[in-house]
Amino acid sequence: MQIFNELTLLTTPMAFTVLMGIVGLLIGSFLNVVIYRLPLMMQRQWRYDCLEYLKLEPDAPTETFNLALPTSRCSHCQTPILARQNIPVLSYLWLRGKCANCKNPISARYPTVELFTAFASMMVAWHFGFGEQAAAGLVLTWVLIALTGIDLDHQLLPDVIILPMVWLGLILSLFHVFIDSETSIIGATAGYLLLWSVFHGFKLITGKEGMGQGDFKLLAMLGAWLGWQYLGLIILLSSLVGAVIGLTLISLNKQKRDVPIPFGPYLAAAGWIALLWGKGLNAWYFG
Repeated sequence: MQIFNELTLLTTPMAFTVLMGIVGLLIGSFLNVVIYRLPLMMQRQWRYDCLEYLKLEPDAPTETFNLALPTSRCSHCQTPILARQNIPVLSYLWLRGKCANCKNPISARYPTVELFTAFASMMVAWHFGFGEQAAAGLVLTWVLIALTGIDLDHQLLPDVIILPMVWLGLILSLFHVFIDSETSIIGATAGYLLLWSVFHGFKLITGKEGMGQGDFKLLAMLGAWLGWQYLGLIILLSSLVGAVIGLTLISLNKQKRDVPIPFGPYLAAAGWIALLWGKGLNAWYFG
């Protein structure tokens, strides 16, 4: 009976929201690892594949490098980071943003990602409440944060993340977690074709590529999860925010005109907004 009462307490809106905030801090710490290591893992694999294709001698074996190994190290002195020095946000404050060994500054990005992941997780938990929609919404939120960080750093949206999420969105539609299967399939197809058409139309007119092909797949993923009804809202929001931020950066000389700006983060942000408030925004806009 006591265990049942404790589980009931955890499912109350406030307790569930706080709990997901704590979980979000831990997930945010892991997302920092994904954002940093996954592109490096992909680059190593690409190099290996190229050498194998060209029938050249592969690189000498190095230490295992994946999302789990090696353990976290200082990027300057390579000193392993102890468990007590790797507590989300708290360790950063305790160390005053510096490595415990070499005293070089630690990027503020790490606690920022952790705090934002916690905040976004709490928003999803509060919006949906305890249940399958919250669980699915949290997974989508964490994936969008990881994709945003990777695209900002490398202008890359990895298939290894996006394609499984497309399939997961389609599978969830079988159980009507957010939408039905017909809406999900049309959403995935239309999402991909919309940006694919824009890409090729822009290239035909200007001879230049206006966006990366990962953006097609990201919008397809959002379509599979949220349905075709939200695609217009996502494109509108992402385009407006992207245009405002891009023009602001250019005017402040923070961004050169000939340097491409990744579009994935704006799609991800618009998709997350549509996840939580898309129904109301669509009703307001069309009303």
